[in-house]
Amino acid sequence: MRTNIFDKVSFLSIFLVIILLPLFFLPWSNISVEVSKGLLLVAGLAVSIISWGLARFFDGTIVFPRSRMLAAGGGIVLAFLLSALFLKSKQVSLFGTIFDIGTFWFMLAGFLLMLMSSIIFRDQKKAKIVLFGAILSGAVVMIFQIFHLFAPEFLSLGVLSGKTGNLVGSWNALGIFAGLSALTSLLVVEFFSTTKIEKLVLQILAVISMVVIAAVNYPLVWKLLGISALIIFVYKVSLSSKEKVNEADSAAQKVYFPVFSFAIILVSLLFIMSGTFIGSFLPDRLGVQNNEVSPLFGATMGVTGSVLKENPVFGVGPNKFNAAWAMYKPLSVNTDPNCYGCWDISFSSGSGLLPTFAATTGILGIIALLVFFILFILSGVRSIFSSIRHGADWETMAFFVLSFYLFVAAFFYSGGAVIFLLALAFAGAFIGLSSSTNPRGEVSISYLNDHRRSFFSILFLVLILIATAALTFTYLERLVSVSYFSKAVTATEIPEAEVSIGRALALHQNDLYLRTFAQIYLLKLESLVSKDQTSATDEDKALLQSNLDRAVSGAGAAVAYDETNYLNHLALASVYQRLSAYGVKDAYDKAIEAYTKASTLNPNNPGIKLAMATASFNAKKNEEARNYANAALVLKPDYIDAYIVLSQIAKSEGKNALALEHAQKALALAPANAELIKYVDSLKGGGPAPAPTTQ
Repeated sequence: MRTNIFDKVSFLSIFLVIILLPLFFLPWSNISVEVSKGLLLVAGLAVSIISWGLARFFDGTIVFPRSRMLAAGGGIVLAFLLSALFLKSKQVSLFGTIFDIGTFWFMLAGFLLMLMSSIIFRDQKKAKIVLFGAILSGAVVMIFQIFHLFAPEFLSLGVLSGKTGNLVGSWNALGIFAGLSALTSLLVVEFFSTTKIEKLVLQILAVISMVVIAAVNYPLVWKLLGISALIIFVYKVSLSSKEKVNEADSAAQKVYFPVFSFAIILVSLLFIMSGTFIGSFLPDRLGVQNNEVSPLFGATMGVTGSVLKENPVFGVGPNKFNAAWAMYKPLSVNTDPNCYGCWDISFSSGSGLLPTFAATTGILGIIALLVFFILFILSGVRSIFSSIRHGADWETMAFFVLSFYLFVAAFFYSGGAVIFLLALAFAGAFIGLSSSTNPRGEVSISYLNDHRRSFFSILFLVLILIATAALTFTYLERLVSVSYFSKAVTATEIPEAEVSIGRALALHQNDLYLRTFAQIYLLKLESLVSKDQTSATDEDKALLQSNLDRAVSGAGAAVAYDETNYLNHLALASVYQRLSAYGVKDAYDKAIEAYTKASTLNPNNPGIKLAMATASFNAKKNEEARNYANAALVLKPDYIDAYIVLSQIAKSEGKNALALEHAQKALALAPANAELIKYVDSLKGGGPAPAPTTQ
């Protein structure tokens, strides 16, 4: 009795994790949609694992799939752990800021989701419940998103911003999930026994999903959906042909033609072939713009190749792609007209999630990933052909197709947590179903009748329960810090921001919080300096010194937390640069030193060179400023800001002709810039020359 109750709780918790992943978020909170997904994952896993462990206490039997895929999945987690442990800044790779995708703890949670899915969803009845639950979840997401497109402010729920705000995560991730929803409906329509009304409802849902795909206008989704529909079409026709041959009166039988699959193929082909002519029609009418940018596949592979040359075995470390991108990104990014500003973006992932893992975990991670996916594909192909030979096992085939779709999407796109976690959950269901139909596919351990086995088995279960509870509490503590951090960032008053960031750091210390801590105290310092200092008391001076020390210590602690992140060095440099303007001794030299370290970590970033030029110019070191600005132009010849700084340097030296020459070069790059036009006109007239706003 108690075993059944705990087993039902374990099933329900994992079921809710899978079904609610696309839906779950915390409305009217300071926690983003994707961070909310982590809360659902951790809480659901904790309840499921603890309930499963308690059930095993009472029945004395542990059953799990005998699967090489699960072993390979554990190998991936081990590769992430080893890669993280061989880094100086281990905490970045182990947990990150808040359970970042690609960290060791995230990958461990994903593996546990796959493991628990394989253990719990071993029979077709439970698998079918999950499948239809996924359809219902997809329907809710699609319908909500369509309404949100027409009433984005009313349905923002305090978290979703603009028309592209959605429950899944990024805008392109919504498109991939819409493709998953359409594919799930298609599989059930073509392979499962349904009534005419159910089939009609599923077809309508697939059409609604394709409307959302058209609104997102992400070409990858149409390609994946079209290819999947084509495979399903051919597979269904081959099954129908086989059934015809097996019939005694085959002449009276007709080969079933899957019209719905064929229609989806045609629609996908239409959008693929037409390009922006048809693809941009619906987004233009809805006023939706897809502004997502990411490194191209070639650039990602180039960065990965450079990482493997320097750190072949363990890579740059989990959750450290931003450091690899900063160090090895191609110089052509600086002048890429299709991605303006990409040269100054700290990309946390490459063109796809799986290629990113290759760069961050090295050869060890690549081998582990290859072994897993080779075993996964081989098992899936065997399952598909087994269904043709021995009859319908549609649940197993469906979960393989759905997880394969999501894994392919993760190869080409860094789609966030939902896409990857659903891929692992569906893969786990596929493993469980495949193992349950194999006579030697499961391992069963009974320990109540053997005292020695009983002792170690119970000890193992107790340790699992304790570790699960402890890790859950730790995660919840760090999750609360996100709320305080968001309050600090959105605070309108400095004292409020000061209190909030202090509480966030007390719960979880990381470089993002520390950089924000430094900026808050720098703002507080500036507000104190702006007051009249002629009548400042000793107490006022002590307060100034205290805020100065806190700003420096915060930025310095960020550098100590992760010295490979150039953003931390930039934060320290900006603090010293500001202090240099206040006349603090040696502040300029320390600012240039920090900028130099940042430039070493991000050598092809012209913005860092220009920041050094600005710092030097403000310190009246014109020659150094000129050299840094010219170095920025070497990296980015069309850098308008660099020409403006060179013009200002020349103007300060009384070289109006040279100042005008630099300003005209900047204007040639942005001829419609009103501020630049006024600046050039002022240089021609010899009057006051207001500095234009930099780009």
